[in-house]
Amino acid sequence: MRIEQLEYLAAVTQHGSLRRASEKLHLSQPALSEAITKLERELRVTLLDRRRSGARISRDGRELLPYMTEVLAAVDRLRAAAGDQRTDTRVIRVGTVHAATSTLLVPAVRAFQERHPGTTVEVLTLQQAQIDEQLAEGTLDLGLVNVLDGDDPPIGLDGVDLLHGRPVAVLPAGHALLARPQVTLDELRNERFVMMRAGYVMHRYVHRAFGPDVPPAAHSTDGAEMGKALVAEGVGVTVLPDYSVIGCPLQRVGMIEPRPIAGNQTTVTLQLRQRRSLQQPLPVRELQNALATRAAEYRASSRAEAKAGAAS
Repeated sequence: MRIEQLEYLAAVTQHGSLRRASEKLHLSQPALSEAITKLERELRVTLLDRRRSGARISRDGRELLPYMTEVLAAVDRLRAAAGDQRTDTRVIRVGTVHAATSTLLVPAVRAFQERHPGTTVEVLTLQQAQIDEQLAEGTLDLGLVNVLDGDDPPIGLDGVDLLHGRPVAVLPAGHALLARPQVTLDELRNERFVMMRAGYVMHRYVHRAFGPDVPPAAHSTDGAEMGKALVAEGVGVTVLPDYSVIGCPLQRVGMIEPRPIAGNQTTVTLQLRQRRSLQQPLPVRELQNALATRAAEYRASSRAEAKAGAAS
């Protein structure tokens, strides 16, 4: 058994196919497949389910993956201790529902990149169910999702809360409702509405908050960033977590503004998810730390702005 064989299997698991893994590894697909086949013969298990649509890790492979990950993590630690910079040369795949992208994810990735210039962070915009599925399969390293009160991580995944906030109305510059300190659900019902598509937490929140009388969706979209862009262009209004709006570039330049929703007591949480009991490689753990650090900075900044606003 060679370390490279374990790295090859991890690459196929991470990228979802032999073809994509071979491209990332700069190795021919037949050579990659043969290396994993030799590992399967040695372990006497089938590690990959090979299909026309691609290769995915098998059930036996998933059971063995944590042990392989531990070996690779130990190798990473050994290389780091020896000053081997190869510990940085990898791709970290992060799935996100586009929550707090500009306020948390981008600054955290920037800070991480300064310390790990040889590591690529691949950010994929996915729905929450897709993120959870790919985390469980091992094709994602980390996931950023929104959760509502009472939501629990799926079996096999751990969640760490990064930010807590409230759903807010997101309005374009110059909108008449900006004259009010807060807006009501009835007022939002009368507006052209940008709805998050089914599969996103804010789609579920809107149906929970408005009940059977949901605003007719003038438009629907995937993710907070496109929702904010449509609002900035005056297409309609929407509802998003406050941490996705406050401090984002469109809000800083005055193109959109948030307003509290009258009577709203719902808490929405930005959660960082990963596979349970998985020993992550060093670069992944350091990206986790960068996300946690940026979240703490954002919370401190928000508290300071709130105090300054109350004093004025």
